[in-house]
Amino acid sequence: QVQLVESGGGLVQAGGSLRLSCAASGTIIFKINAMGWYRQAPGKQRELVAAITSGGSTNYADSVKGRFTISRDNAKNTVYLQMNSLKPEDTAVYYCQALVVKVSLHEYIYWGQGTHVTVSS
Repeated sequence: QVQLVESGGGLVQAGGSLRLSCAASGTIIFKINAMGWYRQAPGKQRELVAAITSGGSTNYADSVKGRFTISRDNAKNTVYLQMNSLKPEDTAVYYCQALVVKVSLHEYIYWGQGTHVTVSS
């Protein structure tokens, strides 16, 4: 099957930075289309933070534009989220998502297990 393994979360003071990573692995991956980061704060719905296509086109939530940068390494099937100027309202569990095309040429959505980001004021 396909696994998404996230890393890089933690506790940081407001104004600080963190870098999240998410690596996809699996013997049945043909290619990975879009990859993205979502987050879910306590008591709130999961929301899109940023997404990136295989060609490098990006999309950001208005709340993170100018502060977060999404990038990917297609050779490593890895997506990154550089988070700068963090605010307490960025506190959430961050989830990686990947649209994976298997060798069967069908596309499936996979999620990581989530990584906690806590920003203290």
